[in-house]
Amino acid sequence: MTVYQEIFEVIKARKAAFESGTAQENSYTCYLFEKGVDKICKKVGEEAAETIIAAKNGDNHELANEINDLLYHVMVLAAERGLDWSDVERILDERNEKIGNLKQFHTTDKLS
Repeated sequence: MTVYQEIFEVIKARKAAFESGTAQENSYTCYLFEKGVDKICKKVGEEAAETIIAAKNGDNHELANEINDLLYHVMVLAAERGLDWSDVERILDERNEKIGNLKQFHTTDKLS
């Protein structure tokens, strides 16, 4: 099991606890589930912007932290929408197996 799968399992457990009314006190993940998809999407957007800023600042330690924050919030969003992390990994595996999947762009001769 990868670290991403392990974290996703914790997120799913927190979602189940939230839905059953037995949410862990002071759980940020449960707080996100309580606030719903709009709040979760807002956090994904914020973390994406912070990831971009970290990349532009050239600080790889900050960038690694922001990427992890972004991935965590994406996982919470996936769990909120009932998408399993294995579905995400399966698609990534399928894309990885494609050979030469660079999109071909049509060129137009603007001089003719």
